[in-house]
Amino acid sequence: MHDIYVISFNSTHHAIRFEKRLKELELNIKTIPTPREITSSCGLSIMFSKDNIDTIKNNIDDLKIDYYGVFNIKKIDDGKKELTKLY
Repeated sequence: MHDIYVISFNSTHHAIRFEKRLKELELNIKTIPTPREITSSCGLSIMFSKDNIDTIKNNIDDLKIDYYGVFNIKKIDDGKKELTKLY
């Protein structure tokens, strides 16, 4: 099993703005197309490690980012994925 953490946004503007902030903080992130399991959001999401979840949450609040959700996606051995909305 493999876990990934993703934040998806309601607009591309907020995705790009948040990406800039996280890069300034030198977090290990990757901007990716929004996974198809996340049905309602803009086309960009940011993937991050579980270690950075508190920093992500704090900066969402500080910047008043309009986000769709923060998700944990577990890749299960049989190829299926399990999606959990964290907040």
